[in-house]
Amino acid sequence: MAQAALEDLELELLLEALHRRHGFDFRGYALASLRRRVWRRVELDGLGTITALTDRILHDDDTLARLMRDLSINVTEMFRDPGFHRALRELAVPLLRTYPFVRIWNAGCSTGEEAYSVAIALDEAGLLERSRIYATDMNEGALAQARTGAFPLERMQSYTENYQRAGGTRSFSEYYVARTGSAVFDERLARNIVFAQHNLATDRSFNEFHLIICRNVMIYFGRELQRHVHQLFLDSLVPLGLLGLGRKETIQPPDLAARYEPLEPTEKLFRRRR
Repeated sequence: MAQAALEDLELELLLEALHRRHGFDFRGYALASLRRRVWRRVELDGLGTITALTDRILHDDDTLARLMRDLSINVTEMFRDPGFHRALRELAVPLLRTYPFVRIWNAGCSTGEEAYSVAIALDEAGLLERSRIYATDMNEGALAQARTGAFPLERMQSYTENYQRAGGTRSFSEYYVARTGSAVFDERLARNIVFAQHNLATDRSFNEFHLIICRNVMIYFGRELQRHVHQLFLDSLVPLGLLGLGRKETIQPPDLAARYEPLEPTEKLFRRRR
């Protein structure tokens, strides 16, 4: 067997082992990105092959935890892409205001920066007390960090700039206190956020939502997994519910895209048709 074909087989067996032994399903992810991350872990752990890594993750929880950190994409920041968050304030909030209670799903929330950003926008619109934000991720380590509500203090300058460009109406420093190198955000914001583990590849819908935000997550998914997740989101949205994606993401395939109308196409904010 040629080396490339052998490596493909090894990677396939690793992903199958992760799914069957531990319940983590990466089988629909884009293989080029997975291969790079898997080989990085093979080399860092001093192993010679992907097969050796498979043996380790079957028997050693520490190796599994390291690999999961490698495979989970945790690149995020508060008010990332300020234009999107301004569109939420200007276009989504007036629609959300028409509901007696608002349910929002922040899928792939990573360490929680986006969930807190949405909570701040809702607070300034007077909607936070009648809203619930469900912030989910497959990575329990990232969720544990999110639950602390603490982020590196050194990032606050750039987060403040993002907040202002997103249409923030207060002084951003009102929302946090500085403690030993961290910015700890007001507990009042977290009261209406539920952080929970959820795997987009394997888990089902768990509620009906008025807004779903899943940004810069599906760019790492293969075509079939993207379709699966978009069907999941469609099934989870109320009629006329809103969907926010990352700038490089689209709704695929066309039959699912036809179920939406663009609310702000540049910022990838869509509204489900009835």
